[in-house]
Amino acid sequence: RVAVFVAYIGLIGLIPDLKRVFQYHGAEHKTINALEAGSELTPANVQKFSLIHPRCGTAFLLWVMVIGIFVFALVGRPDWYWLVTSRIVLLPVIAGLAYELIRYAGKHQSNRALMTLLAPGLWLQRLTTREPTLDQVEVSIRAIEEVRRREAMESETEQVAFRKVEVMA
Repeated sequence: RVAVFVAYIGLIGLIPDLKRVFQYHGAEHKTINALEAGSELTPANVQKFSLIHPRCGTAFLLWVMVIGIFVFALVGRPDWYWLVTSRIVLLPVIAGLAYELIRYAGKHQSNRALMTLLAPGLWLQRLTTREPTLDQVEVSIRAIEEVRRREAMESETEQVAFRKVEVMA
């Protein structure tokens, strides 16, 4: 399953339109890496950062597959209705485990053992990211800035609502 997934990712990367999508994916990673490093978000500056990021969705999908292989091996080969039920019930648990692993890795990038464990997911990103153009990096920067602006507005709205509730109480 993992080999089919990797082959599929590699093959779709040959499609010209998807190469462009992978360039935007690379721009997103570079921008997030620059933001997390506290660097100024300018296209030339962001372009210096890595295409690889430990909290990538590509790595997440790989870990869902790997964890799923182990978990479903424990389930075995029950009757079809139990097989389907086990997939439906356990998939959110597996996805949750993969998410927490990726999230933990993002916070502990200096942990060599952890990064060695996660290396296959990081390697896979070499198939799903490409070097972006400066224009693509600019789009990514604007998107991140817009998300941050909206989060700040949301936070202010929540604080005002909390103050109103607090006054009423």
